[in-house]
Amino acid sequence: MVRAAVLPAVGSPLEIADIDLPEPGPGQVRVRLAAAGVCHSDLSLTNGTMRLPVPAVLGHEGAGTVVSVGDGVTHVAPGDGVVLNWAPSCGSCHACALGEVWLCANALTGAANIHAKRASDGSDLHPGLNVAAFAEETVVAANCVLPVPDGVPLIDAALLGCAVLTGYGAVHHSARVREGETVAVYGVGGVGLATLQAARIAGASKIIAVDVSPEKEALARAAGATDYVVASETTAREIRGLTDKQGVDVAVECVGRAVTIRTAWESTRRGGRTTVVGIGGKDQQVTFNALEIFHWGRTLSGCVYGNCDPAQDLPVLAEHIREGRLDLGTLVTERIALDGIPAAFDNMVAGKGGRALVVF
Repeated sequence: MVRAAVLPAVGSPLEIADIDLPEPGPGQVRVRLAAAGVCHSDLSLTNGTMRLPVPAVLGHEGAGTVVSVGDGVTHVAPGDGVVLNWAPSCGSCHACALGEVWLCANALTGAANIHAKRASDGSDLHPGLNVAAFAEETVVAANCVLPVPDGVPLIDAALLGCAVLTGYGAVHHSARVREGETVAVYGVGGVGLATLQAARIAGASKIIAVDVSPEKEALARAAGATDYVVASETTAREIRGLTDKQGVDVAVECVGRAVTIRTAWESTRRGGRTTVVGIGGKDQQVTFNALEIFHWGRTLSGCVYGNCDPAQDLPVLAEHIREGRLDLGTLVTERIALDGIPAAFDNMVAGKGGRALVVF
């Protein structure tokens, strides 16, 4: 048996329970988790913002060691350290054919599979966002694991599976920040902290962090922020004041709220770019009038998984880590056990801290 964090139903409290996990079948890999990050997307599954089959074992940002492999698996072997890839590309849909693997139409089909059974009653459990990382061990499809790059500690590597890929990709692939440009990052959670570091790596001349919590300023500055603004009704005006009344070249929204998206857009200069990383609900409606769209000439774009191809981007991130440009430790503000996840969700809702990391 394996201990895991189970979501019984949307809106229900998370439960720590024993599950019966099958051995890997053809094309599958069994992984013993070293660590798993507590991401806002997991919270979005619990409250119904994101809809996937339940009951489910949650968790999608993780890393661990291969225990065993099924027939046909050749790219990893028992004993290998691996990063979990919660959104594997199928390689054959329209988006994949265009090279936009982050938009793969079939990336989350595995979430409908039966992943394990609850030990207490034998009921079926689904694998959350494909990989069910909130568990001591998991069984995933072979394309959901990537070798941990050399020089990256296994526990730290968990953060590469979502927060770092998303933040890095938002800056380098979606917004395409150029050296010397100014950047504002809205939301100083795990993804926001990774985004701040990515903006610093890109050579941004001014990096403004925005959050509702004054207590997060030290975290933001450690990650690369040159300025810090406590979110208010005057945020866009304050950011223009920090940029010669022009506004930033790029704003990255990591919250997923209509008011924050609108403020991020308003805080960019004429012709600026706003990238939305945060996942908001259907009730979060953002409005613009036709004249302002024409006048400001700004670009507003969504960003899925950092517009990344993990197989190509992980080696790049590893090089930044080895050279000291990217510090994964600055993202983590709390190391917890499996039963600490509900409290980590509460902190996330309250806007406290950066990334909570479950260490097994």
